[in-house]
Amino acid sequence: MTTPLTEEDRNAIRERYRYERDKRIRKDGNQQYLQPEGRFASLLDDPYVQVAPREPVNDEVDVLVVGAGFAGLVTGARLKQAGVNNVRLIDKAGDVGGVWYWNRYPGAMCDTAAMIYLPLLEETGTVPSAKYVLAPEIHAHAKRIATTFNLYDNALFSTGITAITLDESISRYIVNTDRGDTIRARFLAMGPGPLHRPKLPGIPGIHDFAGHAFHTSRWDYDYTGGDPTGALMEKLADKRVGIIGTGATSVQCIPHLSRAAKDLFVFQRTPSAIDTRNNHPIDKEWFGSLQPGWQNEWLMNFTTLQTMGFAEKDLVMDGWTDISLRIRDRVIEMVKAGSQVGPETLLRAYEESDDEKMSEIRARVDSIVHDQATADALKPWYRQLCKRPCFHDEYLQSFNNSNTHLIDTDGKGVERIDETGVWVNGVHYELDCLVIASGFEVGTPYTRRSGYDVVGRNGVSLGEYWADGMRSLHGIHVHNFPNLFVLGPSQGANLISNIPHNYVANSVVIASTIAHAISTGASEIEVTETAENDWLTFITSTQRGLRGGEDCTPGYYNNEGGTMGRREQLNSSGHPGGPVAYFEYIEQWRTSGEFAGLVFR
Repeated sequence: MTTPLTEEDRNAIRERYRYERDKRIRKDGNQQYLQPEGRFASLLDDPYVQVAPREPVNDEVDVLVVGAGFAGLVTGARLKQAGVNNVRLIDKAGDVGGVWYWNRYPGAMCDTAAMIYLPLLEETGTVPSAKYVLAPEIHAHAKRIATTFNLYDNALFSTGITAITLDESISRYIVNTDRGDTIRARFLAMGPGPLHRPKLPGIPGIHDFAGHAFHTSRWDYDYTGGDPTGALMEKLADKRVGIIGTGATSVQCIPHLSRAAKDLFVFQRTPSAIDTRNNHPIDKEWFGSLQPGWQNEWLMNFTTLQTMGFAEKDLVMDGWTDISLRIRDRVIEMVKAGSQVGPETLLRAYEESDDEKMSEIRARVDSIVHDQATADALKPWYRQLCKRPCFHDEYLQSFNNSNTHLIDTDGKGVERIDETGVWVNGVHYELDCLVIASGFEVGTPYTRRSGYDVVGRNGVSLGEYWADGMRSLHGIHVHNFPNLFVLGPSQGANLISNIPHNYVANSVVIASTIAHAISTGASEIEVTETAENDWLTFITSTQRGLRGGEDCTPGYYNNEGGTMGRREQLNSSGHPGGPVAYFEYIEQWRTSGEFAGLVFR
């Protein structure tokens, strides 16, 4: 049982949080990361397919869905269910799957329960093998969705978009590609996903390393041996391997590297918070007893509890709901004791609950890691939701292996890289192989991540229109860009704990809107400027979230510790009432049949 924290303990925790945050703040923020170039230019290529030559496509479709990850797949499925059949998916990857097409590193798996993370389980008749499933199973499910709804028909893969321009004279988007295609799309659904463009750490000398190097999103099994299912990487048995980054990706692949490498050096700037995963197989007989509509019930149950709402039962029971239930229950206790319901009570409940939760997580490190110095360096000193929480039952244990060495940089990061290895705090570590686990770009302009822009009415580009921050109605419709639909969490539910739920809800709205336009003979759908402005005023009127800046270490959740100005606020805003309120609102908006705020011409 954890010893109760005193007020003195809590003050010491806050002081330590600020100290650890301050030494990690960098003036360059997101600019500290590099775009793939030089020896890493191939990061933008697809190593998993041999692209076959084909004739350029020149035709017209009702709906072009950009991106074949879960956003595009769910939207394509809902369109087919709504009777809109002339649908085309387009993606620069060689198959469907999005981030689960690219991420094939050992140990890759979802950190949200498969019962709610994998969309359309009921519709595809799929039973997840476990509470949390590995990447190959997730990718297989993506392909199952495409097959079930005939989304492979008419799809274009290994095809990168180079330009999208609205031709107002015919109310069509003209889409050009790097394969010479010219596609006229009546409607355009944009679902490129938030995590698909790899980024590199801006470490001096990163291009100078003469050994083998690769990014985790392009794992080189030819060099390491093994495969995405987790087979032993036997070719590393005589190799000194270094890995830069200790976020969610690194947490998952380090146990596999630790088992395989002669020596593994883990270069850490900021430790992740590692809670228990407690994975277990799914009982097929139990799964078969679930009643129709179960997945939507589970989705709403998780979202309700994860945002401190009330439900009779916690169906998912994971680390995401744990902290929220603690905060909620503490608020109830405080109100019963005489506190007033309001922001101050909520903030106090959050801080006290989080202090206890993070103290437990730090104590867990001590209970697992044998070497005290290593254990101390692995302890996260920030609030749990400052960075994406991690759940794993093998990561911390890896540092008990004699071949696995934690090289803590005390928040400064790697000093430099040379031809033979990595420098940290004046010490050189010779390596045969360098693995870069720096993740994907977040917070950079969408045009940089996509590689193209969309030109709408009167020649205005989406990049220009969003230069000072995203503008939309519901996170879906954009003024001056008729017939364009955006797929993502921002300015909608903004649910980051389970990204696919955002797609599940919004795809139904998009499909209903497009089906209505087709059935009524409307050639254009566009949000009015007034409706868009009103929505922006509404979603920025109340600041949601409990991640206080003074307690947060830099990361992509908080603009790398930089200023959260108007642009950042717009890009990260959601419904003031939270995800549940948004999901309920958008369903009422859809089913009313009025499509308030939109004009059908």
